Amino acid sequence: MSEMSDQEKYWHAQSKEDVLSGLDVNQDKGLTSDQVSEKLNEYGKNELPEKESESELIKFLKHFHDVLIYILIVAAVITAVLGHYIDTAVILLVAVINASIGYFQESKAEQALEGIKNMLSLEANVLRNGSKQMIDASEVVPGDLVYLNAGDKIPADLRLLQADNLKTEEAALTGESTSTEKVTGELDEDTVLGDRENMAFSGTSVTSGTGVGIVVATGSHTEIGKINESISEVEELKTPLMKQTDRFGKQVAMFIVASSALLYVFGFFVRDYGAAELLLSIIGLAVAAIPEGLPAIISIILALGVQNMAKRKAIVRNLPSVETLGAVSVICSDKTGTLTKNEMTVTSVMTRESAYEVTGTGYSPKGEIKKDDTEVSVDEESHLKDLLKIMKTCNDAELQEDDGTWTINGEPTEGCLLTLAEKADGEVPRHDVISKIPFDSAYKYMAVLIEEEGERYIYIKGAPDRLFDMAKEGESDFDRSFWEDKMKERTTKGERVLAAGIKKVDSTKEEVDHDDLFSGVNFIGFTGIIDPPREEAIVAVEECKKAGIQVKMITGDHKDTAMAIGEQMGIGDGQKGLEGREIDEMSDEELSAAIMEYDVFARTSPENKLRLVKALQENDQVSAMTGDGVNDAPALKRADIGVAMGIKGTEVAKESSQMVLVDDNFETIVGAVEEGRRVYSNLKKTILFILPTNGAQSLLIMISILLGTTMPLSPIQILWVNMVIAVTVSLALAFEPLEEGAMNRKPRPVKTPLLTPYYIFRIAFVSLLIGGGTLLFSQNLLGADVDEAYLNSVVLQTVVIMQMFHLFNTRNEIGFAFNRNFFKNKVAFLVSGVLLGLQAFILYVPFMNVAFGTVPLGLDYWLIPIGLGIIVFTIIEIEKTITRKFVMKRNHQN
Repeated sequence: MSEMSDQEKYWHAQSKEDVLSGLDVNQDKGLTSDQVSEKLNEYGKNELPEKESESELIKFLKHFHDVLIYILIVAAVITAVLGHYIDTAVILLVAVINASIGYFQESKAEQALEGIKNMLSLEANVLRNGSKQMIDASEVVPGDLVYLNAGDKIPADLRLLQADNLKTEEAALTGESTSTEKVTGELDEDTVLGDRENMAFSGTSVTSGTGVGIVVATGSHTEIGKINESISEVEELKTPLMKQTDRFGKQVAMFIVASSALLYVFGFFVRDYGAAELLLSIIGLAVAAIPEGLPAIISIILALGVQNMAKRKAIVRNLPSVETLGAVSVICSDKTGTLTKNEMTVTSVMTRESAYEVTGTGYSPKGEIKKDDTEVSVDEESHLKDLLKIMKTCNDAELQEDDGTWTINGEPTEGCLLTLAEKADGEVPRHDVISKIPFDSAYKYMAVLIEEEGERYIYIKGAPDRLFDMAKEGESDFDRSFWEDKMKERTTKGERVLAAGIKKVDSTKEEVDHDDLFSGVNFIGFTGIIDPPREEAIVAVEECKKAGIQVKMITGDHKDTAMAIGEQMGIGDGQKGLEGREIDEMSDEELSAAIMEYDVFARTSPENKLRLVKALQENDQVSAMTGDGVNDAPALKRADIGVAMGIKGTEVAKESSQMVLVDDNFETIVGAVEEGRRVYSNLKKTILFILPTNGAQSLLIMISILLGTTMPLSPIQILWVNMVIAVTVSLALAFEPLEEGAMNRKPRPVKTPLLTPYYIFRIAFVSLLIGGGTLLFSQNLLGADVDEAYLNSVVLQTVVIMQMFHLFNTRNEIGFAFNRNFFKNKVAFLVSGVLLGLQAFILYVPFMNVAFGTVPLGLDYWLIPIGLGIIVFTIIEIEKTITRKFVMKRNHQN
């Protein structure tokens, strides 16, 4: 590991002199050309490593990587060897169709790296060989001295040597909604990323002031580079549905191989079948048992779910994520911009006369200043008017309106003070500034000299403790302990407090300086500022609780603020929270226990967020992670489903997530969860509908082999039923509405099998009904000595029509089929009509007769299957009634 890598973690803890010495830099001349060349060779360019991308062909071929598809391909090879080329072509066509659906529906390739690269600075102003020069940001090396001005993007991680009113916007990296004031002194070694005020980080930007920094990390060694590296190292987990279908596919494959081998041995040695003839029958069994249509119909149902979510302003980037939302048990939410508006708002005002509440949120001046629930006039509240004049005049921000949308140009905390003044009932002037002391973190206040009605005053705005010091010197009766108690009341509610003071000066005074502020200053009052919670997010959190979903806040903000906001939103109790440094000290086992106990996590680093998501998964929780910043990207990628903000979210966050909220509204997640639960329910119904088709056909072939009779269906006819008919009819289930009470149930446990014991019973039961009914009907034909094509056509017709009636059983899992929603899903009736049309097509069109080995049937072979279908439908409804009573009785007992 290079020397830089060993030291970069602690640059913030070193003095400026030690940093210069450690990187062998002359502060007056910068690096020499020889030093730059050496460092470029040692550290490389200031770029992030390229990510190797797969070819489109490889991406397509990956969709054949499924054990059931392998069995189909083997079946195709065997039929080709035996000369049954039509069967071979159809089997291969089914495999290609499945792969194509998966390929075209998969999400866009991972582009988080490109998103990060777009954040990086293009040029840098550096000192080299004693002169300033603009260079390409990729040429910056450790040791370069970089000059910073307002609006600049920072090209690399810098240890600051000079900071003149320097502020940087780091929300994308740290999650903080306000600009960070920068200092130059060394900090403690264990200072967390969000508090490293003597550092400036690559990819962030300068909002105000100027500064000089020395480059201490470039490329992949920067904080943004580490995040990029962690994104590439994060393992993307399979969704619950993918895990379940994988297990299901392996179980089906093992059953098919084992039963096929046993039946081949039985048929060859006991029933004296010819080897080639028997092999074709066994292929027929394998094809019958494989639910070829299932992958396609799952993709179609998920794709429809994607479209529905898009209508609800949630864009899902890959199909399985639709279903994952239905299984989510914990949502880990970023605070800033997700649960809150990322718009600072004054909510309280305290003056020497009274306390006031302020209504309205965000930068829009809609709202009122109230005392005792009654709007006040500033002309009747002298101290309130003085405070508003001070906050409006001692201010560098501008409030702007564009098509009804209010924004600010400047610091958010100053912008919300302008909004406060605009809410006042009465005119609040903004005086011209004669002289100004700009805000600086070294002294934490701003002061301006103004003139009003021939008199001159100094307005002061700043940190309460500094104004308390001034007032103590300026007022003999100033009660500091009273104001400190009032301030604590506001800060414990998560508010940031800004205080105001005023001093009358001589009318001839032309300049204001610091010495003017420590005599004669009168304390006027303070404002309480918050980043307000979204009202709809509070409702959404409550909806999540009803649905059995925990909501946890994971933020870069301070612990007290996070806990206070969390309590307002119904997350946590306002008393318990964990900080990033506490998480760092925990073992994985300790964190696994803590994640289930705490709901608020503050001052977190990207590594903390990633560990928290992993800890939830260790507890068998299906986790969603919401976020909008670069710092959220690794956790977004690792979570079972990452949810990025569409408006304020960075490209990195969007590309690392599985879902993007178009409206940045936490409430939209609840709608997405609801849709996810509907999709999963309908997928289960689809399985309940399709698998009895496979079971019935497998039963028919197995019994035929065991009895040594004619095969009831050929492999190509089985594919017709499985792929065309099943997919066509089962598509109706994708349009079934959400069952009543679905959002008042707890999420399904992560280890819930795809086939529950009841599902296994139901599939076997229906398979016996359809297979047994078809077998009894076909046995009469065997006695009538009909040819094989006629027998096959009748069996095909009977299985398909009986399955059509079963569709209407499946629309409600255990509920009564004839309910108030029976006619709501018009697609069910439409596809039934399409099904009958397709059956007529395969039976009465000559080229279909040739391709599929079918023959035309008379009317009686339509009426008898319909009668059998009605019988099957009735028997299943009786079974569902018994099951429903049993389930209700059990639930009542529990």
